[in-house]
Amino acid sequence: MTTEEIEVAAAQLQLAEPRPQGLEEQELLLQCKLYPYGFPMEVKTNSAEIIALLTDMLGAFEKCFDVEPIRAEIRVVETESNECPPPPAYRQTYPIFTAVADKDNYLILHFPTRRSYMTLSSAAMQHEPYLRFFFMESIAGVHLGTSYATALHAGFVSLEGTGVLLCGDSGAGKSTLTYACARSGWKYVTDDCSFLLHNEERNLVTGNCYRVRFRPSAASLFPEVAGKELTDRAGGKPSIELPTTDLPDIVPSHMEEVRYMVFLNRHSDGPHELVPYSKDAARTFLRSYISGTGETLLKHSQAVERLLAVDILELRYTDLDWAIERLRTLVQEGR
Repeated sequence: MTTEEIEVAAAQLQLAEPRPQGLEEQELLLQCKLYPYGFPMEVKTNSAEIIALLTDMLGAFEKCFDVEPIRAEIRVVETESNECPPPPAYRQTYPIFTAVADKDNYLILHFPTRRSYMTLSSAAMQHEPYLRFFFMESIAGVHLGTSYATALHAGFVSLEGTGVLLCGDSGAGKSTLTYACARSGWKYVTDDCSFLLHNEERNLVTGNCYRVRFRPSAASLFPEVAGKELTDRAGGKPSIELPTTDLPDIVPSHMEEVRYMVFLNRHSDGPHELVPYSKDAARTFLRSYISGTGETLLKHSQAVERLLAVDILELRYTDLDWAIERLRTLVQEGR
């Protein structure tokens, strides 16, 4: 299947019952049902390895929401090469999202029907970190971030039932501070990608509480991370990814309510302090990561405005231990 044929197939997904040309449903004899982030997902495939991988990634989640399921068809094709495919190129033209690495490795998502069609090569199957990062995480994450929630570029932890959303651009220190709080007794929800649920009166956030992702530099702060294997091809940013089951001090929590939104400034030249942060600046940050048209974009905008009603602060610090204790004081004493 050429790239041009993939584009044609993607265009056809705008039909009521979309299906790319040349894909026969009867070939996909293996099935499983999982609940990523608590939402139902039905998978059909021709590969037992795909079932095992998705179960390893998502099997710890339990059903929380009774909604129309996400449906994925995943086909593995044999290729002669064993070389890891290149990172995919992404394109989103609503209602279609595509990720195309080459003619044997591509993903097509159709938002209105919450359907996904994926083809993977036997070569890609030999490079699990690549497979997880570029393809498998997209199946649930992209659909969840359009149909049922708004994706936020933020870590999220909770203490005594009070959730703190840790915001900032890439490199701001979200993962480091999130994990540092978690190993100090906070509940861990997610270190980077948070999902703010729609159709909720409260600001409930879910995320992948069963996996932690670190930059290699984290080994200097957390001895338990030292010596762990780096993942491959993670968007050009090498990382260490560990299941929370390997980190006995971490208490995962599937969903918590946001009470504070904290923007991180860990390179401040001034004194360590926690100060009010501009709501307009927070709105600009949150909206920069949402996309869609019509009703979808409206839901995202409404979710963002609801979230902006919480207290919004900026944490200026260079000392990690100070930052943890300052957030603890915020939660316990409200100041």
